[in-house]
Amino acid sequence: MTVSDETLALAAAGGDREAFGQLILRLHDRIFRLAFRLTGSRADAEDLTQDICAALPAKLQGYRGEASVTTWLYRITVNASRDRFRRLGTHARAADGWGDWEIARRAEAAETAERLDWLRLAMDRLTPPELRETVVLVLEGLSHAAVAEVLGVSEGTVSWRMSEAKKKLKQMLEAEA
Repeated sequence: MTVSDETLALAAAGGDREAFGQLILRLHDRIFRLAFRLTGSRADAEDLTQDICAALPAKLQGYRGEASVTTWLYRITVNASRDRFRRLGTHARAADGWGDWEIARRAEAAETAERLDWLRLAMDRLTPPELRETVVLVLEGLSHAAVAEVLGVSEGTVSWRMSEAKKKLKQMLEAEA
C-alpha cells in the first residue's frame, strides 16, 4: 500500500526525515518540469528546483493538508519563479546604465592619462631645472614656505618660479593646439 503525498507531507512537517526524503523523491521531477516550463531554461529550472527543495522543510511547517500537496507545491513553485524573475529584473534595472557609466569612466581615465602624459613630457622640457623642481614640490602638496625651505630660496622666489612655470606650460600647450 502506498502512502499519499499528503500523508508524507504532514509527517515531514512533523519532523519525519524519511517521509521528507520520500516526498522529495516523488515530487522533485514535478517541481523541475514546472520550473522548466516557467523559466524556459534548464539551468534556471535546476536552480529554482534546488532552492525550492532546500526551502521545503520550512515551507512544510505551513502545510495544513487543505489542498493537495501537488497544488500546494505548484503554488510554491510559481511564487518562487515570480520572485526569481522579479530579482533578475531588479538586477537588470540596477545594471542598466552601468555600461554607459563604464564607457564614460574609461574615457575620462584615458583623458586624464593623456593629460598626465602631456604634463610629464612638458615638465621634462621645462627649463631651467629650478622651475621643474619648484613645480614638482608644489604639486607634492608643499606650501610655498616649505618649498622655499627645501630649495634654500625665499618664498617670493618660489611664487615667481610658479608664475614663470605656468606661463611656459601655457605657451607649450598653445603651441601644440
